[in-house]
Amino acid sequence: MEKLEHLKSAVAALSEVSENEKNGFINLVSRYLSGEAQHIEWTKIQTPTDEVVVPYDTLSPSPDDPAETKKLLDKLVVLKLNGGLGTTMGCTGPKSVIEVRNGLTFLDLIVIQIENLNSKYGCNVPLVLMNSFNTHDDTLKIVDKYSNSNIEIHTFNQSQYPRLVVEDFAPLPSKGQHGKDGWYPPGHGDVFPSLMNSGKLDAFLSQGKEYVFVANSDNLGAIVDLKILNHLVQNKNEYCMEVTPKTLADVKGGTLISYEGKVQLLEIAQVPDEHVNEFKSIEKFKIFNTNNLWVNLNAIKRLVEADALKMEIIPNPKEVNGIKVLQLETAAGAAIRFFDHAIGINVPRSRFLPVKATSDLLLVQSDLYTLVDGFVIRNKDRANPTNPSIELGPEFKKVGNFLSRFKSIPSIIELDSLKVTGDVWFGAGIVLKGKVSIAAKPGVKLEIPDGAVIENKEINGPEDI
Repeated sequence: MEKLEHLKSAVAALSEVSENEKNGFINLVSRYLSGEAQHIEWTKIQTPTDEVVVPYDTLSPSPDDPAETKKLLDKLVVLKLNGGLGTTMGCTGPKSVIEVRNGLTFLDLIVIQIENLNSKYGCNVPLVLMNSFNTHDDTLKIVDKYSNSNIEIHTFNQSQYPRLVVEDFAPLPSKGQHGKDGWYPPGHGDVFPSLMNSGKLDAFLSQGKEYVFVANSDNLGAIVDLKILNHLVQNKNEYCMEVTPKTLADVKGGTLISYEGKVQLLEIAQVPDEHVNEFKSIEKFKIFNTNNLWVNLNAIKRLVEADALKMEIIPNPKEVNGIKVLQLETAAGAAIRFFDHAIGINVPRSRFLPVKATSDLLLVQSDLYTLVDGFVIRNKDRANPTNPSIELGPEFKKVGNFLSRFKSIPSIIELDSLKVTGDVWFGAGIVLKGKVSIAAKPGVKLEIPDGAVIENKEINGPEDI
């Protein structure tokens, strides 16, 4: 453990981070080095029963009485994971400030939704944003514009840990890498200790709050659900993970299993090679984690204080300026096995609408959805319960380029799949139906004219339209 001793003294000398962060980091590294990872025995895995993963439609209705509803909502805190940057979509700053629809950003929609709840029931549901050091400064400026809203907004930072140099296990910042590149946020499993260390957890408990609803800020489907909250309060469940049926697009998502009498998350990284195909099959593992999580605040306090949340460590190798480094991370969903009376709830797919790429933006900006009171609602006119599959080429990867290539977003209510490659530009009022593939020849600009209706076609040039 000489490695660890060297690391301890190097980390102790880093002035940029708090004692809590130093201790948390050293704890994580020593767990990693001791190789204490839980070994999953494949034969012990059981499919969870309906008691453990509760079907959404068996939940009792939420209270009719507005006074009861207010009482319920006053127990709730909404927390959005806001540590991610919009870089993959070609945007600077936090991903949550990308415009989703009607000029409104992810954050605007979240604020409008909670404001509506607070106004409708006279309750006080606060919004909490967990930022990373990458998004903190920008977010503070942005949150300012909501100062006159009917909503209390809190922000705190998740931990900042030093990247580890693989070669000699030294922290990258002590090698003179003092900019942001020397550091990383250790995954959203960090939400529990960080919420506690920020002082926010105790503040909410003193206000009588009982549950936090944690979700990714880019999941437009993660709206407050009274039936779920009511169920957890009635049944004293300390933790609930929303899961939803897998489609072929979700084969990599983590799933819930029953294991030695406990419900726990099984991630693809924990699956032995010979079972990976079985893991990806939709037959045996029918559900996956949406990362919409409901957690009891008292339970978080108890477990963080006891240092009991020892989630699986996800090693994430990176390269920074030619130096091979390691980031050790944890995921919030993996904490499920440490909480009492933890359950999953098998929710409708509508509660999972993440925007990870411009192809997702195309879906939510199209006529497939409408915007009502900050909620993105799916159009009833589409018969097919699954969304069309959309593949856009690299020309569409950045939000700016994506927006400039569509005069208006096409109608896709009757679309099954769309594949676009090359230098393609879309006019206004276009309708796409069935299976459509549009491929511009290399070096040739292909313009789809205004008002074109394209059904089950492969288009390689203007003559095919």
